[in-house]
Amino acid sequence: MSETEARERTTRSTDTDESSLKWLSGFVSLVGAWIFISAFVYPSMSMTSYWNNLIIGAAIFLVAGYNYYRMSRGMSASVGSSSFVALLGLWMILVPFIMTASTAFWSDVISGIVVAIVAGYNAYAGRSERAGAPAGTA
Repeated sequence: MSETEARERTTRSTDTDESSLKWLSGFVSLVGAWIFISAFVYPSMSMTSYWNNLIIGAAIFLVAGYNYYRMSRGMSASVGSSSFVALLGLWMILVPFIMTASTAFWSDVISGIVVAIVAGYNAYAGRSERAGAPAGTA
């Protein structure tokens, strides 16, 4: 196999990886929007849970959306942003156990698990993608 063929194959697999990371960031952003909206869907939740869902949901939506935007413009994923969103996802898993139980208990736990796993994967994949990139390109 020639060097050009190997380079083309590597470029195609990198493009596919970047595309999947972009869509995963978009998905996480939508889960953040759900967390935000759930504050209005479950009206009997406590005020603490209400404000937590509004603030954390908006933060996840905006930061994951920022990562999606970056990748849509041909830039690499922000590992720091993905890591921060993963931490917010972990917070959403813990919040129902720390604060008073609310009607949104399982919504918060499942949304937190999804965000933590997908954003954590994005951070990991983005980090390993940068490690393999030539110096000065990422």
